[in-house]
Amino acid sequence: MIRFEDVSVTYDGAPGPTVRGVDLTVPEGELVLLVGPSGVGKSTLLGTVSGLVPHFTGGTLRGRVTVAGRDTRTHKPRELADVVGTVGQDPLSHFVTDTVEDELAYGMESLGLAPDVMRRRVEETLDLLGLADLRDRPIATLSGGQQQRVAIGSVLTPHPRVLVLDEPTSALDPAAAEEVLAVLQRLVHDLGTTVLMAEHRLERVVQYADQVLLLAAPGEAPVLGDPAALMARSPVYPPVVALGRLAGWSPLPLTVRDARRRADTLRTRLAGAAPRRDMPTAAPGSGPRWSRLRKERTATAQQETGAAPTERLPAAEPRRDVSASESSGGPRWSRLRKERVATASREAGAAFVERLAVRRGRVEALRRVDLVVTPGETVALMGRNGAGKSTLLSALVGLLEPASGTVRVGGVVPHRTPPRQLIRHVGLVPQEPRDLLYADTVAAECAAADHDADASPGTCRALVDELLPGIADDTHPRDLSEGQRLTLALAIVLTTRPPLLLLDEPTRGLDYAAKTRLVAILRGLAAEGHAILLATHDVELAAEIAHRVVILADGEVVADGPTEQIVVSSPSFAPQVTKILAPQEWLTVSEVRRALGTGGSGGETS
Repeated sequence: MIRFEDVSVTYDGAPGPTVRGVDLTVPEGELVLLVGPSGVGKSTLLGTVSGLVPHFTGGTLRGRVTVAGRDTRTHKPRELADVVGTVGQDPLSHFVTDTVEDELAYGMESLGLAPDVMRRRVEETLDLLGLADLRDRPIATLSGGQQQRVAIGSVLTPHPRVLVLDEPTSALDPAAAEEVLAVLQRLVHDLGTTVLMAEHRLERVVQYADQVLLLAAPGEAPVLGDPAALMARSPVYPPVVALGRLAGWSPLPLTVRDARRRADTLRTRLAGAAPRRDMPTAAPGSGPRWSRLRKERTATAQQETGAAPTERLPAAEPRRDVSASESSGGPRWSRLRKERVATASREAGAAFVERLAVRRGRVEALRRVDLVVTPGETVALMGRNGAGKSTLLSALVGLLEPASGTVRVGGVVPHRTPPRQLIRHVGLVPQEPRDLLYADTVAAECAAADHDADASPGTCRALVDELLPGIADDTHPRDLSEGQRLTLALAIVLTTRPPLLLLDEPTRGLDYAAKTRLVAILRGLAAEGHAILLATHDVELAAEIAHRVVILADGEVVADGPTEQIVVSSPSFAPQVTKILAPQEWLTVSEVRRALGTGGSGGETS
């Protein structure tokens, strides 16, 4: 179906080819997963299939790529549209209409399909991707994950023979990602659709792949082969593979189910050992203020309710922090709220939210939200797409005005504070990093960030090099991959070293090595007393770095507690290691490695 014949791509001004020596065939009716670190040319290789490379991106394509017999050098993307459907890393760049239903129909209109066929396929796609309730919604009002599902649906409706997908699950919650991947698998198995997909979150997708196409390093020829065999040599691999390498399993498992079947011996070795999380020393829970506050809360609760002292609820219901309460009144809660207001006001850089409600047009995006984030604490904000995570971050940084309730950051009200003053209290890395990027080069972006933050020249550039080495000063931000743009935006925000750092999907587009570097930087900031609130669908990241997990659903807080209690009890938000080693409560490969006293290599997130 897809044939690469000695293909190489060189961009103008680049010292050498971005990809080279690609000579292979992708058979019809297979799902092939493109794997490799950031910057090895995965998006470029995908672009050669859709015709975007070189017709849109420029550069020189040597060799030949044919799709269903059509040469992409002589056929422009519009001449391949009936054969190839493409979803890139940035869903917003795909949209040409205003509403969900119109967007799903647009591709079929362009191909001249009959109206009755279009109507039937739109309905099928709405049901397949769980978009029926959103059919009349303006695309601009959707969450990032909802927009990603719409982008995928818009290329499914024309029924292309080949699907080219670049990070298709990066903005999806775990359940939505499984739904999308199940749809893709059905297309492959039942209709013979060929899928070529690049994805950094291998823990989600590697088990669905018929073959893996490995790009191990920039300029190296890719290797196509069996997923398990190539995971044994890949520089990037998911936690299930990392655990298999640590335990010495062969062949390596690719699914939680396969790993659980082999884990009896490992569970026996770990029996009696207590998981030891590698958390910042300034983490909350150990300091005297937190001890006093917990004692005050416990004493107050016992006095008001007559309950016996307790430290833990039954395992079936994870302990909920006071801030997760949805109680509407009562003298006990009034006193506790006053205590929290006073505490948050005293803590520079802390975030305090009480009974917050936010409306976005006709949609009540948040209601009755209570949340406290204190210095040194890292909190993961989780929940399905559209739950209100990004809305809460926007309220904390002053982009949205509350309909009711209280929001304070470092003692100031965000939406009433001038931006120049607010950045001294809080910084936001948005889900769309391009919102922060306006200069023509990486060097100019970094220089502007240093100036705005009154930081020493080179501060931002040093952060970029630490997070993702190899980005040249003269590179235009639009020429960066999605993960590289995110890294640049993160470095710009970190240059100000805000007391409260907000991150919206911070690992989107990052490979495991870049994610490991990000975790190290965030841990360092937390150890210095910075408060961190990150909205994420990356359960592995939450397990690795978060002290607490807060789960939102339909704009309300439904759970708030220690990470190990929330994620262990959740089938949706549990990391792979937790699922494999249950009922033992391990979260990450790092914890297992420390318990076994085994050194390990990099490559996994945990």
